[in-house]
Amino acid sequence: MKEEKLKNSFIIQVLRRASFKWKPRYEAIKNARVSRGQYRCSMWFSACFKVKEIVVDHINPVVDPSTGWKSWDDYITRMFFGTSGFQVLGRPCHNLKTIKENIQRTNKSN
Repeated sequence: MKEEKLKNSFIIQVLRRASFKWKPRYEAIKNARVSRGQYRCSMWFSACFKVKEIVVDHINPVVDPSTGWKSWDDYITRMFFGTSGFQVLGRPCHNLKTIKENIQRTNKSN
């Protein structure tokens, strides 16, 4: 069981790293650029952030908080989505979105 969990964790890490090179991800960043070094947040549209203050976020979580883990095929399909599946968020907005998703996950498991 522990070995299986380690293997799954390793695979997820490799897929996450690969997703940073996914072309639609770069297109989402390019589309959010308003000027040199400034990117518009998709959640708080009037706010602009520096490149180190943004996160490229999957609009629909890779693991749906309402249904949980389904399969590797579902995970990979949701990870490597087209440009329309990504949004650029400022770190504070991304943290809020993550908190909401974690609350959904917690409520689902109770």
